[in-house]
Amino acid sequence: MKKINKIIGLGLSLLFMLVGCDQFEEINTNPDTVTQASASMVSTNVILANIKFNGRDAHAYLQPNALSKYLGYANQSQMDQQYNKIGGGGFGSMTILPNIDKMVEYATGTTMENSYRGLAKFSRSYMFYQLTMQMGDIPYSETNMAATGNYRPKYDTQEAVFIGILNELKEADAFFAKGVAFAGDPTPYNGDPNKWRRASNAFALKVLMSLSKKSEVASLDVKNRFAAIVNGGFLLESNTGFLGLNYSATNMHPLSGTNDLFTSRTDISSLLIDNLKNLNDRRLFYVADPAAAKIAGGLAETDMNAYVGADVAMDYNNLTSEHLKGNFSLINSRYLKEAASEPRMMVTYAEQQLILAEARILGWISTSTAKDYYESGVKSALAAMMATKASYAHGRAIDQAYINGYFTGEAAFKATTADQLKQIWMQRYILNFMQDAESSYFEYRRNNYPPFPVNSTTNLNENNPNGMPMRWLYPSSETNYNRENLIEALNRQYEGYDEVNKLMWLLK
Repeated sequence: MKKINKIIGLGLSLLFMLVGCDQFEEINTNPDTVTQASASMVSTNVILANIKFNGRDAHAYLQPNALSKYLGYANQSQMDQQYNKIGGGGFGSMTILPNIDKMVEYATGTTMENSYRGLAKFSRSYMFYQLTMQMGDIPYSETNMAATGNYRPKYDTQEAVFIGILNELKEADAFFAKGVAFAGDPTPYNGDPNKWRRASNAFALKVLMSLSKKSEVASLDVKNRFAAIVNGGFLLESNTGFLGLNYSATNMHPLSGTNDLFTSRTDISSLLIDNLKNLNDRRLFYVADPAAAKIAGGLAETDMNAYVGADVAMDYNNLTSEHLKGNFSLINSRYLKEAASEPRMMVTYAEQQLILAEARILGWISTSTAKDYYESGVKSALAAMMATKASYAHGRAIDQAYINGYFTGEAAFKATTADQLKQIWMQRYILNFMQDAESSYFEYRRNNYPPFPVNSTTNLNENNPNGMPMRWLYPSSETNYNRENLIEALNRQYEGYDEVNKLMWLLK
């Protein structure tokens, strides 16, 4: 962490130097104009740091989808995440913090100040949420203090981190409520504070639902916080759109153009395909191509029986052998052929409604019905898929008539709460394919659903060959640069042992 904070400190110094030298005359001439422009430029980077996929390549893009059992990989060597090997996390995303501070500094005193302050609170919350969900206790209250000489921040308890996240999201709501349209927003929201406010509250509901095992902890006040947000009325609406990014010819989907390197070597899992079949869900035809062997055997691409998922826990050599025989469905070719095969959607109305459906079942809220929330969420998810090119849907395109008639058979809302919850969780699982796949891993930890395939003979989770790992390790650099605080956090949480099967406070 000392190394990271030194980098942060250097970044701050460089920013001060740039402002002081290159823009000195312009700032003195017209301070309000340049201040807004600077906040705009920084805000773009702040948003992209959280919302954009920032991995190194298409291989990295597939990894969380493999961990969450959406797909299997049959390339030159097995993908570790597919077989449940996860290593160290990282605190590199904390380098967003000095940019957030500079954005607010540049915006102070301008008409856009409240909007940028709202963005600052949301961006901090989003980043810290991802880190604590991965590792447990993390540095929070003492981060970004290199300028004051604190290169070794303490680790806050996960409980304290979540309280901080929820409080900052509440502040984001208040700032956006007073905000005006702001510049520099690369998302489809285009700086609309009303839409950002709604997305912040939708994300807060997601954070709160992540805490369902801790719903009785007084300090968190999960149920009352959740109900207050819902009763406040500022949530995503069906026409609000998603918080994320549109792909284009200049900002291409990470799998676009990868050809034999990835797309034609990637099999869809039986977990995903079998559940789509069970629901008679036409999203099957958008996420997968038919198995070549089934087409050769006479089945049509419009036939769901032509789609076969792989047991992604099977021995890698066997998986590759079956793959080469054409026995599995590949990932849909649109991901290869289209620069904008689908948008990147990180906060959506569909997921919000499914979360509300669960909250209604749990008794956290009394508005509407779980059935209505469930159906509105699924309809939104289907409509989003319908917006992609129908030419890749193998003759089974989603249309409005299909959406209207979706809720029959296994898709109809169930009679018992246990079955209803499984329906909701499955729909969230389907929704996050090739989107926020890591969230599906988090949801699996929370609910143990859907049941991920685990094979003790192939599982790379050495200390628990019959189970999934529960967390990432802390970055190895902490051993050298923040050892004392790291050891304190490990002793407090994990009996002093940094290991992937240890349960963080959230899951106990």
